[in-house]
Amino acid sequence: MSRTAPKSKRTRSKPRRDASKEVSVPLPPPTPKRFYGHGIPGVDPASLAGKLIVVEGADGSGRSTQIARLVSWLEGEGHPIVQVGLKRSTLVSPELEQAKKGNILSRTTLSLFYATDFADQLENVILPALKAGFMVLADRYIYTLMARDLVRGMDLKWLKNLYGIALEPDAVFYLQVSPEILVQRNFMKNQALDYWESGMDLGLSRDMFESFKLYQARIIEKFQLLQKTYRFTIVNGDRSAEEINRELRARIGKILLRGKQD
Repeated sequence: MSRTAPKSKRTRSKPRRDASKEVSVPLPPPTPKRFYGHGIPGVDPASLAGKLIVVEGADGSGRSTQIARLVSWLEGEGHPIVQVGLKRSTLVSPELEQAKKGNILSRTTLSLFYATDFADQLENVILPALKAGFMVLADRYIYTLMARDLVRGMDLKWLKNLYGIALEPDAVFYLQVSPEILVQRNFMKNQALDYWESGMDLGLSRDMFESFKLYQARIIEKFQLLQKTYRFTIVNGDRSAEEINRELRARIGKILLRGKQD
């Protein structure tokens, strides 16, 4: 009597995971990066996958409020954030803050102090973060520094060369606020006006309130001049914080989707 071979056991294969259906945090598409000038030696802009978003504006423009709201929104959307700003370099910021207290810095010394602060953060914070795919939010960038220096009589060509190391941001928003509103906001917040933000070193007026308004009006003029070269977005900062935030979120949202600024 012949014996039939036992039936082989059939194992039920597990269904394959469809990678296309897995939930993941949407990443903004990469965009070509470039430096304004000679850049940082040894850094390939093509390797910088993250986004650099800059918010500019004078003290009292609502800049810090907007950045805080943007950070909360972007982190809530799953984007890792790194923040930078003026006088945050571990290399020179304490010395810069101390030097400003004496109110005796020359325009060139003040300019180079801030340029060093910026260069240190660019090389050691901004570029590494962008290379790692982070979004970098800058609480002011080279444009404020250039506007301040131009008001103090520095040469534009010299400044463009000095900041040729700077990376071109994916977007720059300048919150333009009238000097009359700025002086009210600053005094209400601090009960005083800052010597340098009032342009007292320029001898515009012996009255600090008047000097502040004259100085900030000149800063606005220089920002409008720089906008023609650097093509950043001027935002009406005289509106409410909610209105400004809606505009910034809408503009940044387009950048994250399309990888470019309208």
